Amino acid sequence: MLSACSKKEALPEPIRAVKLLTVGEGKIEAAQEFTGDVRARVESRLGFRVGGKIIKREVELGQRVKAGQVLARLDARDYQLSADAARAQVASATTQRDLAQANAQRFRALRAQNFISAAEMERYEANLKAAQASLDQAKAQLSSQSNQENYTQLLADVDGVITSVDAEPGQVVAAGTPVVRIAQDGARDAVFAVPEDRRASIRMGQGVQVKPWSDESQVVRGLVREVAASADPATRTYQIKAALQGTDLPALGATVRVVPEGMSVANTAVGGSVIKLPTTALRQDGGGGQGTAVWLFDPASSTVQLQSVQVATADGNEAVIASGLKPGMQVVATGVHVLNPGQKVTVYRDKYAKPQEKPASNQPQAQDSKAPAATEGVAPAAPVTAEGGK
Repeated sequence: MLSACSKKEALPEPIRAVKLLTVGEGKIEAAQEFTGDVRARVESRLGFRVGGKIIKREVELGQRVKAGQVLARLDARDYQLSADAARAQVASATTQRDLAQANAQRFRALRAQNFISAAEMERYEANLKAAQASLDQAKAQLSSQSNQENYTQLLADVDGVITSVDAEPGQVVAAGTPVVRIAQDGARDAVFAVPEDRRASIRMGQGVQVKPWSDESQVVRGLVREVAASADPATRTYQIKAALQGTDLPALGATVRVVPEGMSVANTAVGGSVIKLPTTALRQDGGGGQGTAVWLFDPASSTVQLQSVQVATADGNEAVIASGLKPGMQVVATGVHVLNPGQKVTVYRDKYAKPQEKPASNQPQAQDSKAPAATEGVAPAAPVTAEGGK
C-alpha cells in the first residue's frame, strides 16, 4: 500500500540525434517566377435565349468552331406550335382586314352620292383601321414566335475554341443558363497570381517574360495590362493579366512560367550576400510569442536553444534570413518540432555514408552527409562532437 501511494520517478528526457548545418552567406539565385496559364483575351459563356430541354449537343470540348455554327439544340415542338398558332392568327386578321377594306371602299362610293351620312362613313373607316391594327399585331406576334423557334438553336457568335461544356443533352435549362464557353480567336493573355507582398512591384505596362513549360527555349514577351484591385477571397493572391506579343504564341490553356522584369527581392540587395536556410530548419510558434525561430546548437553542453529569426523572403526552397543569425552558428536542420529548450542532443551520423573528400574552401559543410547546406561561398565549420550522447 505504501509503495502504491508513492510518486513515480519521472523518466529522463530522451537524447535525440539531430542533423546540424553551419550558417553561411550566399547570393540570391532564384528569379521571381510565377506560374500561370494562357487564356484568350475574351471568353464568352453562351446560353439559349429561351428555356427548354437540350436534345443534342453538336460540339465537344476543345473543338474549333466558326461563327454561325450550331452548338446545341433544344426541343422546339412547343415553340413550333406557338408559331403555327401565330400564323393562323395572321390569316384570320388578314381576312378581317380584307372584309373591312371592301366595306369601306363600297361605302365610300355611297357617301359620294350622299346615300349615307358622314358619321356612318367614319364608322366603316374606323373598322378598317382596327382591322389593319389587328393584322399588324398578329404579324408581330408571328415574328416573335418565329424568333423563339429559332432561339432553340444555339449558334456561335464568333470564331474560337470550346473551352468549357456546362450542360448535357437531357438537361432542362432556363433562358440564359451557360451551356458552352468559347475562347475567341485573337489576342491572348498570360494570367498568373502574385502574393500580397509582391503586389506593389507589379505595375501597368510592366514587361514580363513568358516561358512555356513544354518548351523552355521559347520566350514570349508580354506587357501587364490588368492588375486585380482586390485579393482572391480563397487564396489571398492578386490576379495579373499580361498581354502576349508576337505571332508564335503558346496554345490556349498552356502552363507557363512568368518572370516580371525589374522585380527586386524585398529586404535584400541584388547581388549582395545573404543568409539562407532550408525551410525544414524553421520553427513556427503557434501562440508562444516566439514567431519564427531556429534551434541553435551549443557544442559545450550538447544542448539546443531557440533563436528568433526574421525571414525576409524565399529563394527557391530556401528562406532568406534578414536577422537573428550570424555566419558560423550551427542550427538544427530537421525535426525542429520535437525539441525542447535546453534539451541534450547528439549529432546524427549516418554509419552507412561513404567518406567524403575534403570540400573546396568556398563550399559550406553540414555535419551530416544528408544534411542540406545552408548557403554557398563560406568555409566549413569544424565538425561538432556532442558529449554525453549515446
